[in-house]
Amino acid sequence: QVQLLESGGGLVQAGGSLRLSCAASGRTFSDYRMGWFRQAPAKEREFVAATDWSGTYTYYADTVKGRFAVSRDNALNTVYLQMNSLKPEDTAVYYCAAANSYGSLYRLGSYNYWGQGTQVTVSA
Repeated sequence: QVQLLESGGGLVQAGGSLRLSCAASGRTFSDYRMGWFRQAPAKEREFVAATDWSGTYTYYADTVKGRFAVSRDNALNTVYLQMNSLKPEDTAVYYCAAANSYGSLYRLGSYNYWGQGTQVTVSA
């Protein structure tokens, strides 16, 4: 069992930045690939970014590529999402998730554990 706790969300103006953190506990953090997803009101949860076990490889949705950066610190059992040049359409609840399978990191079904989410609101 892995417990995930997101933090760092909040209200920011368009063009601003936020850094989300996700602290993991319970199992060996480096055994899991990590992902970030988001869900806006009345929309499906969608992939944002992900990283492999060591942070060497990263993956992004086209909508955030060049603006967001995912990273992890296995010594601190934490994964981060640095969000720059935020837009109103980035407004959503952001979730981190852990995957111990070899499925596609772009798919929700590949993840075994989810955090409770943190709200990000970008004002115009």
